[in-house]
Amino acid sequence: MRAFIGIDLGSTTTKAVVLDENQDVLGRGITNSRANYDTACKVAKYEALLGARFTLLARALNGVPDQDEFLAALERGFRQDLFLEHVDDLEATCREKATGERFRGHEQGVSQALGEIFAALRAEALDLFAPGGRRRSDFFRDLAGARFMAAGPAAAEAAGVSYDSLLNLYDKAIIEVENRPPHGEIAERLSHALARLGELPASLAAPVRSALGVGIEETSVVGTGYGRVTLPFPKENIRSEILCHGLGAHMMYPSTSTVLDIGGQDTKAIQVDPSGIVENFQMNDRCAAGCGRYLGYIADEMNMGLHELGPLAMKATRAVRINSTCTVFAGAELRDRLALGERREDIIAGLHRAIILRAMSILSRSGGVRDQFTFTGGVAKNEAAVKELRQLIHENYGERTININPDSIYTGALGAACFAHRAAIH
Repeated sequence: MRAFIGIDLGSTTTKAVVLDENQDVLGRGITNSRANYDTACKVAKYEALLGARFTLLARALNGVPDQDEFLAALERGFRQDLFLEHVDDLEATCREKATGERFRGHEQGVSQALGEIFAALRAEALDLFAPGGRRRSDFFRDLAGARFMAAGPAAAEAAGVSYDSLLNLYDKAIIEVENRPPHGEIAERLSHALARLGELPASLAAPVRSALGVGIEETSVVGTGYGRVTLPFPKENIRSEILCHGLGAHMMYPSTSTVLDIGGQDTKAIQVDPSGIVENFQMNDRCAAGCGRYLGYIADEMNMGLHELGPLAMKATRAVRINSTCTVFAGAELRDRLALGERREDIIAGLHRAIILRAMSILSRSGGVRDQFTFTGGVAKNEAAVKELRQLIHENYGERTININPDSIYTGALGAACFAHRAAIH
């Protein structure tokens, strides 16, 4: 089977999409962008190809009883194996770095503390990947970091060593571990996970073997995104974010005329024709004000997760007026507002409104909001941002069809995959 892959290397996350010859989405993958962009691309592509393999399995099992439960169990087993492999790598790297003058005389205590911490990490894997298990993140760094910091202080105290020294080991080791992409063939890994599920009924065994036996040929790969110039691709396999978001939005919603992408580092307003070809566009300047990075900074200032900002803003009774969306001054204004007695919910609502007002200005310069309008990028998942956007579009442009998709963060990668398909077919 021929596969066409698009990779969107963003400033915060890297996304990948795999299409088949009919331009149907086979798989999607996402990972946190790293200093090592090559690794980020490999991991995102690996995740997308894994998704493609599960799509082939789902197609082969279509109509078979209990297929959803079987596929969920198979994926949990695969993810648990991958997680434990990373845990083993992280522990080995931590122990490798626990040498030198700094740890002289404390080797036994450090070894004991690391043993306790990583035993807790392995035990937690059983709950993380159990049926109904909930994970706050799918990124190994987040899962391992949270558990390390939870188990670390007690383990350090029991072993009579400094927790700060253990945390320093983790900080050094995780950079190396997350920059080592998964190894091994996906189909082979799935076969190992499959073996642990026991003997399959005949209704599952034959179609599963058939699906795992399908070869996936990476026919063409096209890259885009904030870090596209660093991608290890020939120049002819690189496309601008503007072109990819325009085409990707058109593929998702063929009647799209206006596209707004608010990513981690920039905001883009794009006008496209009925074929998804870009007619006009505007972008913010080099400053990251009003983008996902700005929201991330606010979340850090408030000691919250980025995903918690939207729900908090939805509890507001009013939106506090924010004078600046400059990331540099955001923390100072936030603290000033809190000192004046403003509610956190109202301040965060005001910050969301300020971001969308900035985006509306960019939209206006690009040619306004035409029907249909498609919102893409990671901020499209933020319910407070979506609420403000709907309201401001209605106030300024009247009734418009507004398209927001749960997979909107993959729009740029989808457009890149479409370009990959076009290059190979034509």
